[in-house]
Amino acid sequence: MHILKLAGLILPVTVVAACGQVDRTPAPLTEKQSAVLMKEIGGKVAGKPLTCISDFNADNMIRVSDNIVLYRVSGRLVYKNVLRSPCPGLARDSDIVVSEQFGSQKCRGDILRLVDRTSGMTGGICSLGDFVPYRAEKTAG
Repeated sequence: MHILKLAGLILPVTVVAACGQVDRTPAPLTEKQSAVLMKEIGGKVAGKPLTCISDFNADNMIRVSDNIVLYRVSGRLVYKNVLRSPCPGLARDSDIVVSEQFGSQKCRGDILRLVDRTSGMTGGICSLGDFVPYRAEKTAG
């Protein structure tokens, strides 16, 4: 009986300690991450940020870092999304990304949830920010 009382005291302390201050500062991009970003948006012109994009246009997600994802619509159009807070493990590209959206579009505030491929356990959880379109300039012709 004393062990149960002791366990009842330890568990709440452990939970409180686990919910301490979280560092939400994004890590600087690595050389490889910068190369991926430049490959996709280099030479393109940034447009006005949008709060939502068509889900149909957002099938090709590219993980750049723990806080940046890209949605490639075509070779001429890519949306850059800086997450509202870093999503630990997103850049590893080993977990499955499950998108939880609340309508027929991907919108700011929608949730990305990382799920381990082997165990099925949920890892990082984050929410989308604004979508900045990057378009290739039209060539004169």
